[in-house]
Amino acid sequence: MNTNKLISLAIVAGGIALVAFGVAATNSFPSDVSRFFTGSPTDKAIWMVIGGIVAMIIGLGGLSYGKPKGA
Repeated sequence: MNTNKLISLAIVAGGIALVAFGVAATNSFPSDVSRFFTGSPTDKAIWMVIGGIVAMIIGLGGLSYGKPKGA
């Protein structure tokens, strides 16, 4: 497995972790307070979920991009 595939796999894993932490943050007490006043969770929780999704897309793109086998 080449280095680019390993880096892409690490980016996907980081994206999954960010999404997991972002979802957990949306259920936290500060997000509940923010949701009470503004109707949405904290900006930090939202950006963690968005960042995680973007990282997963970039990582999956890196995994699917590469030299064809036999080249």
